[in-house]
Amino acid sequence: IPQRIVSLAPSNTEILFALGLGEKVVGVTEHCNCPLEALNKPKIGGFATPDIEEIIALQPDLVLAADIHANEVIPALEERGLTVFALAPGNLDGIVKDVQIVGKITGREEETSERVAQMESRIRAITDKTKDLKPEEKPRVFYITWHDPLWSVGSGTATQELIEKAGGVNIAQSITGHNTIDIETVIAHDPEVIIACSGHGEAEAEPFEWAKEEPRLGVTEARKNNRVYQIDADLVTRAGPRMVGALEWFAYFIHPEIFGKPKEVIK
Repeated sequence: IPQRIVSLAPSNTEILFALGLGEKVVGVTEHCNCPLEALNKPKIGGFATPDIEEIIALQPDLVLAADIHANEVIPALEERGLTVFALAPGNLDGIVKDVQIVGKITGREEETSERVAQMESRIRAITDKTKDLKPEEKPRVFYITWHDPLWSVGSGTATQELIEKAGGVNIAQSITGHNTIDIETVIAHDPEVIIACSGHGEAEAEPFEWAKEEPRLGVTEARKNNRVYQIDADLVTRAGPRMVGALEWFAYFIHPEIFGKPKEVIK
């Protein structure tokens, strides 16, 4: 059972702390800011640019990596004799499975079973109410990751899955992954709900403010009905337990007539 764990991704760090393994975490990235206790852990560099020598100096018996580290970081660590395990979930089901795996390899199966049951229960509380919605009952949703140029998310992303499970239709599903989109295309699809992410440092609120004030979006149903919302990007993009909270917020934004305001903290 690992006693000294280094996390190479904010999502991994959140999983470890959620399973009560904070005391065994001896190193995290500069971007690991949740929970607050993670800020006090030794830093091993950035998410995409971890410092190999810093990791080795911490003498971990487990390094929890991500798919971004597959080509260079993981081979470099394994060549130095370190045990590395990478998590690469593509959706909510994958996140639940990764939490189970981390619990198993760290000897926290009992705590993990309880956490997973909570996550699955919260997901079902949403999907049980949205799975049978008719097409005409599913609002058109536009999710903004940045505004200059305009970026959104399309097919093959966890964010599109969140929109669909929350009972909406992603108007940007024709693009692949995280990509740019023309504002003319957005206007032509006339979103009924606009969700803008925050979390870009000093400019974190800019996409939300832009979505509320951009004159060209004034013709959309979302703007006419004051249905422009903001959500913390970390909830949406980090493949950990908090993504369930993102689903609950999406459901609330898209179907406030069905769902109440979530308890998960939102910036």
